[in-house]
Amino acid sequence: MTPDPITIGGFAAFTIAIVVYFSGVKLTAAIPFLRAYSIPEPVSGGLLAAFLAWGVVALTGREVSWDLGARDFLLVYFFTTVGLSARLSDLIKGGPVLALMLVLTVGYMVVQAGIGIASALAFGLPSQAGVMLGTAALIGGHGTAIAWGPVVQDTYGVPGSAELGIAMATLGLISASLLGGPIARFLISRHKLAVPDEDPESFAAAAVSEEGHIPGRVTNGDFMRSILWINICVAIGAAVHEALSELGVRLPLFVPCLLTGIVVSNAVPRILPKVEWPAGTPAMGLIQEFSLSVFLSMSLMSMELWTLAAHAGPLALAIVLQSVAATAFILLVVFRAMGRDYFAAVVASGFTGVTLGATPTAIANMTAVTQRYGPSPLAFIVLPLVSAFFVDIANALIIKVALGF
Repeated sequence: MTPDPITIGGFAAFTIAIVVYFSGVKLTAAIPFLRAYSIPEPVSGGLLAAFLAWGVVALTGREVSWDLGARDFLLVYFFTTVGLSARLSDLIKGGPVLALMLVLTVGYMVVQAGIGIASALAFGLPSQAGVMLGTAALIGGHGTAIAWGPVVQDTYGVPGSAELGIAMATLGLISASLLGGPIARFLISRHKLAVPDEDPESFAAAAVSEEGHIPGRVTNGDFMRSILWINICVAIGAAVHEALSELGVRLPLFVPCLLTGIVVSNAVPRILPKVEWPAGTPAMGLIQEFSLSVFLSMSLMSMELWTLAAHAGPLALAIVLQSVAATAFILLVVFRAMGRDYFAAVVASGFTGVTLGATPTAIANMTAVTQRYGPSPLAFIVLPLVSAFFVDIANALIIKVALGF
């Protein structure tokens, strides 16, 4: 009989994630490589925790199970703060860039699907198994892999499809976390890139003093005001999400919350100019950084690395090919198409998360890069909208075509 898993409840998982973050801070301070290549602290700490959990499984024979309810809430909170911090001028500027990014992403998804199928065939697996080594697990992430795994197994007779997809998504998350910073560093150093003069503040930068806020200081009023408006946007976004679900439109909850934040942040200050608005305050930046850091810590520390051994051969080949292909595409296509400037370098670091990991990984990569080199507000608007809103629809179509290959 399989031993009962070691179950870690929601409060304990949330607390451990904070400890994991601080362990990543210590690792980054102690290891120059992590600092030089902008590896996010939650990534280094989370990977260490994941390997420790693997050691526990190896010693006890009992798997580690986490209650990750808080993680999903933090994801919604983070993207709502991104929406509330968005400037209308950035959105107008980002329209053509958004369209171009979508074309590039969908085009690369076809390549990624082909690499997955080729990797499966190389090990004598059915071509349908390749779906779990391609877009279903990488661009789709763990959620898409879990959703399509039973379909591939039951409909096409590929046993262990869900486990294969989850393992591939785990490897993709690790690869994306480790590649984003080095790619940005290489591009910034080689092309001698710098923050443009017209972007002096990041979307999470310090406050505007003429609005009465104290630059660099988190005040109780600003903090409470930020929480209030975040919750209002989440409530509206949740209502929109429910309405869309009833109409058959399936989107992650954070997408309508992100869009609600954008609308509210650009409408309320104009309609009610006397309202003290929290966007751009240190308090909003603090909430944003906290929610992302703990979310990513929970995501990395809860990876079930012990599931990788069962499909070691196909997984190793697939992740190497996918990582090489993604890196080449980012350096040769994405960076050039985005303008070969500092914004393009930041997007390049985030695109590793889109192609190999997940949207939060992309945000974490870009955050680590901008904290080291300087802000790039537009990148934090364009990339989430592409990866969260449009890509899921395209991915479903590509998966269906690949399954019929």
